Amino acid sequence: MDSIQPQQLKKLANMKMPFGKYAGRVLVDLPEPYICWFEKKGYPDGELGELMKTLYEIKLNGLEYLLEPLRQGRSTGSTQR
Repeated sequence: MDSIQPQQLKKLANMKMPFGKYAGRVLVDLPEPYICWFEKKGYPDGELGELMKTLYEIKLNGLEYLLEPLRQGRSTGSTQR
């Protein structure tokens, strides 16, 4: 995995999944099994794929909490989706 840029982390905390079963859900809120499925089957091309690869590593290591302070328009610890 390349070095993570701060803007990537902010996108993971706020960008919504554009397609599929979880369309409209913020990337960091995607279920771990869904991200693992992409790890096995292949990520989308472009920026979304790169973000999802980073998210896989974050979830694999239990570091999702690091993205909480970066969420926009939501209080820390919020479970809104």
